Formats: sequence, C-alpha cells, structure tokens
Amino acid sequence: MSRLETAEDLAKLREKIGAQRKSRETWLAVCAGTGCRAYGAETVAEALENEIEKRGLKDKVGVRRTGCHGFCERGPLIVIQPADICYVGTQPKNVPDIVDRLSSGDGAVDRLLYLDEESGKRLTHLDEIPFYKHQKRILLENNVLLDPSGILDYIALGGYTALAKALSGMTPEAVLNEVKAANLRGRGGGGFPAGRKWETTRNAHDEPKYVIVNADEGDPGAYMDRSILEGNPHSVLEGLIIGAYAIGASEGFIYVRQEYPLARKHAQTALEQAREYGLLGKNILGSGFSFDVKIHRGAGAFVSGESSALMSAIEGHVGEPRSKYIHTSEKGLWGKPSCLNNVETWANVPHIINKGSEWFRGMGTEGSKGTKIFSLVGKVRNTGLVEVPMGITLRDIIFKIGGGVPKGKKFKAVQTGGPSGGVIPESLLDLPVDFDELTKVGSMMGSGGMIVMDENTCMVDTARYYTNFLAHESCGKCVPCREGLRQMLNILNNITSGLGREEDLLLLEELSEFMEAASLCALGQSAPFPVASTLKYFRDEYLEHIKEKRCRAGVCTALIAYEIDQQKCEACGACLRNCPVDAVNKSEDKVYTIIQEKCIKCGACFSACPEKFSAVIKVPAYTIKKQGAENLLGTKA
Repeated sequence: MSRLETAEDLAKLREKIGAQRKSRETWLAVCAGTGCRAYGAETVAEALENEIEKRGLKDKVGVRRTGCHGFCERGPLIVIQPADICYVGTQPKNVPDIVDRLSSGDGAVDRLLYLDEESGKRLTHLDEIPFYKHQKRILLENNVLLDPSGILDYIALGGYTALAKALSGMTPEAVLNEVKAANLRGRGGGGFPAGRKWETTRNAHDEPKYVIVNADEGDPGAYMDRSILEGNPHSVLEGLIIGAYAIGASEGFIYVRQEYPLARKHAQTALEQAREYGLLGKNILGSGFSFDVKIHRGAGAFVSGESSALMSAIEGHVGEPRSKYIHTSEKGLWGKPSCLNNVETWANVPHIINKGSEWFRGMGTEGSKGTKIFSLVGKVRNTGLVEVPMGITLRDIIFKIGGGVPKGKKFKAVQTGGPSGGVIPESLLDLPVDFDELTKVGSMMGSGGMIVMDENTCMVDTARYYTNFLAHESCGKCVPCREGLRQMLNILNNITSGLGREEDLLLLEELSEFMEAASLCALGQSAPFPVASTLKYFRDEYLEHIKEKRCRAGVCTALIAYEIDQQKCEACGACLRNCPVDAVNKSEDKVYTIIQEKCIKCGACFSACPEKFSAVIKVPAYTIKKQGAENLLGTKA
C-alpha cells in the first residue's frame, strides 16, 4: 500500500477495491455491534466462516462483520447481499441451513425471516420489514455494507470523496458556507447551528484552533453515537477533517467514554489507517493542509457531555462546566478557540459536501433539517436505532416503526431527550419531532433517546428515578443544581413513600423554575424537565399518591401490598418457593396467603406466579392496613 498523494490517487484506489468487493458472488453481513455481540453474533460469524470453508465456498461467499444494523430487538442479524435477505435471531445451529440455501440458490430459510404479526407473513427483504420500511437511513445505511475495522470498505462505498472534493476544489470559506446553508443543527442536544459555531471558531483571534468529537453519550438507554462510531468510524473522521479544514484547525480530539471499548477500538483503528493512507497527518492528499487527531478516554461522568466540562476533562482537570459569558468557540481547550460537535453532527458533514446543502434542506422541517437518529427503547415491540426525517410524528415512530406497545398494554407516555428530557403524554402523539416542537411542550431533542412507557409506569416514580440519576451526576459546582436536585429528590421520595403533602407540588414547580433560570450549565437548566413535565401532564397521579396514598401503576412499594387471589390460585407453590423471607403461608387445605408483617414487597411472588394464573395481585397498601384495623375491632373485613 502506498500513501495517497492526490485526489486522483484516491479515485484510482476506489476503482481497484470496488472490483475486489465484487469478486465474491455473495456477502453475509453479520451485525457485530455491541447489542448483537451480547446475543452471540461473534459465535455466529465464526460458525458461518467455518461452514463456508468446510464446503469449499470461500471463493464465492464472504462473511463481513459490520456495525449495528439497528434492529436490536431481533439480534443477531444477518443480511445476505446482494439478495438483501434478512435473517433475525440467528444462532450457530442455524448456520448449516443458511449455507445450504446459499449453495443451492433455493430461496431463504423461512423460519429465520421476520414474522409480521399483522399479516402473519414472513418478510424476506430488509426494506419490507416495518421497522426499516418507514425509516430514511442516511447515516446508518452503510452500517450494513462495510467492515468498520477496515478503511477499504469505506473508500469503496465513496468514503473520503467529500474530503477530496473539499481539499481539491473548495476554499475553507466555501466549505463553511455550504454547512451554514444546509442549516445543520448540532445533534448533541442543544441544536445550535453547526455552521455558525464553525464560523465563530474560525473568526476567533487566537491560535491554534481545535475541533472535537463529543462521543460522551451518557443518557440511559441511548447509544446512537456509539453505534455510528462502532459501525462507521471513518464517516465521523472524514467530517471532522473537513470541519478542521473549514475552521483552520490543525489538531482534533475524539472524546469517547471508557465504557465504549468497541467504539474506542474502531476509532483508534480508523485513525491509524487514515494516517497510513495519507488522509490524516501532514499535507493531506497533497493539498498543503495538515491535521491530526487524538483519542481521549472519558471517565464516565454524565456532566462531561457538556462542552466546557468535556474540555476541562481533556486538559486533565475535573470535568466541571465553566461560566458561559465566554464561549468555548472563542476560548475553549487550553483557552484556545475550540469547536465541539457530537458524533452524529460530524457524520452528516461528508453527505452535505458531496450532495450539497440544497439536498440536505430537502429533508425535515423549516427549522430542523435532515434526519435524526433515535434509540427507541422501553415498552415498545421493536426496540433499536431508528433514523427518520425531522418532522415525523411521535406516533409514526412508536407505532409504525416501533410496532406499538407489547402485551396488549396501553401507551401512556414517551420521554425524549434523555434523563433531562420531558415526558410527553398520549394526547401529543401527533407532535412533529424536531428541535423546536419538542421544546414547546416541555421536552427536548437531546442526543436522541426515546423511552416509551405503558400503563404500568408510574409518572411520579419516573420523575423520582431521573431526578435521582441527575442528583448523583451533578458536578456540584453551582448551588441551584446541587441543592435544587437534592431537595427535589427528597420531596419525590416522600411522595412515593406516602408522606407527601399537596403543597409539595407548588414547591417542586418553584424549584423547577429557579433551577432552569439560575443553573450554571445545561445539565442543571434542563434537570427539572422530568418533574415539570410530569406535573404538567400527570398531576392527577401526584395527587393520588398524596391524597389517596395510592399508586395506580403499582410501582411505589410503600403504597402497594401483595395478596393472593384465592379464586385464581391453583396452589402450584411457585410463590412459596420464591419468597426470600418466608412471607407466604400455606395452610393444610393448600390455601396460600401472604403474611403482610413479614412481606418486604420485593415482588418475587408476583414474578413467580405463572401468567396463566396471575393469582398474586397488587393492591393499595392502605386497604391492607384498613382491613387489619377492622379485624382488630372485630368488624367485618
């Protein structure tokens, strides 16, 4: 391999490796993202390789370990190309049948295809499956087509053409203006226009300038940035190099969480390969532009996702935010102009340079252009990564792509924007999803987390859970966030324990307003959103907890008790065997009851009771206490 000296060298290499990719008739793309690896994807890939070699098919059939395919609910996933046959939930035992069909050319293995519950039909192709059918995959499209640990696959699919175009035919100003014209807004949460941030950094009167990839994604249930960096690291790197060229930066950083080992590994490999091919380092593609990148491993603090806190961490200090009267684009890393965007934002840049700002503006809403990746998780049938145009409704994401709520349960709410995001009720399901519309209803886009909740979710406990998370993750630097979150948590703990007062709700609203107005950084300013939004849309549940000492979802343990319905109980003994404190009593005539004084409300009996019986039930705790008092008085219980 020789270093690429010009854009023409890159084009020749692309032509050469494109022919090599076509040397095999069939490729099996095995999803090897973190989710599918947890399901055993690596074992499946090895079994495929061994079976193909054993049958002498290596010259015709290849196995490619790819990044995340998105449909995490049904992993491990295999996509057979070019036939576009998609297998879900594959296991090593399925491999002989898969290879049999490949060698015979006799269709697909029917039982491994996706079963559509509505039609009852097996769907063969990727674009027929509802989860994929309603998406618009631009950033995630190549995750199925390339090996993320190899630069040649990326180049063969058009990788680094945008970089070559920018360096050989565009001035830095022209690149900047194209990104500004596209109205690309930062995908990390704030939605600030990327082009304006680049311009401020470029115009700042100091040197050197830095560009930074924020891959600190710390939201519970969110893994969009991780999956891009795992599955297509060169797309992020190419966007970063183009941004550095436009801004005039000579050094960049990728800040990636320590908990993302595969993303870190693939990013490091991408850097080494780009240097080897002359796409990173001195005099890139003979343009005279020089730029290099280092990886910084984050320690896992949620607050380090905030731009100034992240830069403090790179400098070797504690990850704490700085006051915002000076922007990081003017005085950031080591006091120098610094431009920070998240993984998804940088990955959009090559597409904008290749296809133009007008193409990008053709997707989305007036104020929010392009597509957005969401991690769709929680109480929804089809969990996974979805990429959709801005402006799609919540209903379409949850019900068309996600397949709705499982087990016949009723949809209750969806939280967007991570732990600091607001909770949106069913009445707003037709809300268009973009930066501005989500903000109007008390939530936010955030980095793209989307957690679906069903009727068994307690909204008060949900607010308490996220407040607890944020209270632990607050850096403690400013009083409004540090003390405000602690006080909120104390109040919510009291309410979920049956000790709440009606005036607590006014205090929660007061604290929310104060924290939003006075906190130092975006963590504290958005931290009240879960509380404020649940109070706005589900105030009746707070009042039930306070006035009636009742949790309708049966979640708040202090307000519930477990009983055994004698009409349903079949005396199987599952509750007795699983109770850790011997709180289940069995009488001589095989009647099972729960001794309330011994019950620790762990729910083991409830979980152990076979679903076909459902004899263990949750009841309001006050009814048990009331019955006990009536029995003591000798009255009818």
